[in-house]
Amino acid sequence: MLRPKPPTMPQPTGHLTPPAVVVQPTTITPATPTSPSAPVAPAPVPSRPTVQLTPGTALALVGGGTAVVLVVGAVLVSMLLAVAITATSVAVCAVVLRSLLASDAKRR
Repeated sequence: MLRPKPPTMPQPTGHLTPPAVVVQPTTITPATPTSPSAPVAPAPVPSRPTVQLTPGTALALVGGGTAVVLVVGAVLVSMLLAVAITATSVAVCAVVLRSLLASDAKRR
């Protein structure tokens, strides 16, 4: 049976130099806590009013969304129906023209 051969790591070919910068560890001394010298200003009031949804407005939003979905669906279905009716009428016209041309060819 075939046995896989594990890959070997390539050996470095050039002369390696150590890094130029050596980082030395330093000690950390805790700082003494300071009290704020100036009072903190309150957060500015937003200029836009906040929107609050009451049950009535939520119901109105759901009703409006449902109406939009129904109207868009009705428009799309009517467009699909218009395409289908047009395709059917073109097919009927093609059959009638073929029949007329075939009967005209038989007469001659």
